[in-house]
Formats: sequence, C-alpha cells, structure tokens
Amino acid sequence: MNKKVCVVGLGYIGLPTAALLANRGYEIHGVDVVESTVETINEGNIHIVEPDLDTFVRAAVNSGMLKASLQPDYADIFIIAVPTPFHDGFVPNVDYVVSATKAISSYVKDGNIVILESTSPVGTTELVESTLKEEGIDTSSLFISHCPERVLPGYIMRELVENDRIVGGITEEATKKTVEFYQTFVQGEVLSTDARTAEMAKLTENSFRDTNIAFANELSILCDKFNIDVWELISLANRHPRVNVLQPGAGVGGHCIAVDPWFIVHAGGDDAKIIKTAREINTYKTEWSIEKIKNAALTFENENGKKATVACMGLAFKPDIDDLRESPALYITKTLKDENFNVLAVEPNIKDHDDFEIVAYDEASEKADIIVYLVAHKEFKGLKNLDKKVIDFCGILK
Repeated sequence: MNKKVCVVGLGYIGLPTAALLANRGYEIHGVDVVESTVETINEGNIHIVEPDLDTFVRAAVNSGMLKASLQPDYADIFIIAVPTPFHDGFVPNVDYVVSATKAISSYVKDGNIVILESTSPVGTTELVESTLKEEGIDTSSLFISHCPERVLPGYIMRELVENDRIVGGITEEATKKTVEFYQTFVQGEVLSTDARTAEMAKLTENSFRDTNIAFANELSILCDKFNIDVWELISLANRHPRVNVLQPGAGVGGHCIAVDPWFIVHAGGDDAKIIKTAREINTYKTEWSIEKIKNAALTFENENGKKATVACMGLAFKPDIDDLRESPALYITKTLKDENFNVLAVEPNIKDHDDFEIVAYDEASEKADIIVYLVAHKEFKGLKNLDKKVIDFCGILK
C-alpha cells in the first residue's frame, strides 16, 4: 500500500481528509498557502469548526503522521482539495486548481496517483493533466483521477468514511488504482466511472438539491402572499407517500449548492433552463428576505418614532457550523448594516468578524425590537422572544 500522501488545501475538506488518513496509518504532508493555518495545524489545533475534527487532528499531529507546510513534498499520492469559486458573471474559476497542480509538478514521479477532490467544472481533471504536461511531466506514468467529496458539514468525519464515493480516472487504470486507494478507508461503496462523468455527478447532486430547495423557497414566497403558514403546508403536503418538499430558508449558501449549478449553466448555456431558474429563485429569495426585514423595520420606526434594532440570528450558511461561504444570512446582515439599519449580528459558532461585533444570542434577543431568525442554530431553539416582532425564515419556531 502506498503510504505517503500530500494533501494540497487544508480547508473544510482537505484537513478532515488529511486527519482521517493520518489516523489510518498514512504519512500525511498537508499543504496550505495560509501560514497561520499551517502553524495552527502543526500545533495540533484546528482553524475551522467541525465536530470531532479537533480530536483527529490532535491525534494525527501528536503521532507524527500529519505535518503541515507551505510547500508540497514528494509522496505516493497527491490530493488536490482547493476552492473552486467563480468570477463575476458566474464564470467558473479554476485558478486554484491550476496553481496547486503547478505546485506539485516538481514533486510528482512515475507511478504516483494524482486526485482532484475539488468540485469542478467538467473537464477540470483533464486540465490537471494538461497543466502537468505543460510543466514538463510525462503524465503517461501517472494515475490521474477525480473523486469529488460528498460530505455534509457537521458530519464530515463520519461521512468521509460511510458515504459512497465516485472515482473517475483519465484512464481505466487510473480509475482502478484510485479506487483501490479509497477502498482502504471508505466503508461505503467506491464506484468507478470516467473523469468527466465523476465531475458531472457532483454537479448534478448539488443542482438537484438546489432545484428542490428553489421549489420550497418559491412556495414560501407564495404562502406569504396568500397568508398561509408554509411550514404547516409543507408538513401536510409531505404526508403524501410520494411527496417530499424540502424546507425553505433565506436563500442557499455554502461552497457547493450555491456555486456548482453555475458550472453547469456556464457550460450548458440555454440548455440548462431548470438549473438556471432554480439558482435565480434561490438568489431572489435572499433579496426578498431583505425587503421583508426592511419593511418590518420601517413600519416599526413609523409606529414608534425611533429606528428599530434588528437582531440577525445566524451568519453561517447552515445550522451549527461556522462556515460563512456564500451565506445568505451573512449577505442579508451585511446589506442591512450597509443601508444603515441598526443590526445586532449573532453567530454562536464564531468569536469575531471583520464587519461586525458578534453579539451573544441572549443579549441580542433582549435588546432587539425585531428578531430575525436566519439560521436554525441549536442555541436559538426555545429562545423566548417576549413581545418582540419575529421574522422566522428557517422554521425554528415550528
């Protein structure tokens, strides 16, 4: 069994993967471009919030099986787990993937497995290969594959092991070699395909979720217009044996569902009609939520002769994590602040933020005139709202 793994990118996927592998007997050389992240990990600590991750990292570092660095090193297996955001206009940005590939090019050698785990537009794994070729590497002796992560924040350490994985290689032999590697630590089934299908599979999974959430968000807007409780409506509709409407929110966030559908839309153009419409509905729901809060605040001011203090409960993109990437809650809170509304920013999973003073949830609940539930964090459940105006976008009061 190949024993040394170089993991490039020590974020929400790279670090858990590195820590898990280190605890399974692999020697891990982790790479990140942020010096403070490298220092934190080498001290046995973590820079992100994820249940059980701290235990895995501490054990891995203390055993000497996990070391972090600013530069790659020689290894048997290379895993690229860097961000894939988009440019303005929702154009995919794979610059980090290209940079990571160039960074490892001086260290790859014959027989190495190179795995792209970053969720990527179709064709990106082929770009990894062509980038290595441009760097003078004979890729015919490498095994290059795509294996997209499929984990849920809050359950990453468990799902890295239990979930099925999809592996698509540039060649059949690359697929086989990569499958064998994942089978050493994945309890779920490791499914074989080609690189392009593996890339599209991950985009499809997230676009499916986005489309179904868009249906729920559109329902919530209609129910507000019709004066119907959307939560009761969905509960009743879901009693049908073949109906499973998801829960609405203030939009859709996170680095996957809020981003990946645009990769398909960009490449698919006019043929990606439903996927594009779903993205637009979920983006609109966030703007709609902002207008609803602003109207409530202005109504309060007209009735009371003073500006309303609005408690924005939650900044993360989903409950009980600290991940703010593409978060509609964060966007809503920043927009209200930028438009000079009196905002109390509440996020129990982070200590500070560059744009806000983070206020304790019980203090905010007491001081606010209007309480806006943006994220269903466990700390907010059962919170007494007294006689305050409450706007619940996440169903935490149900």
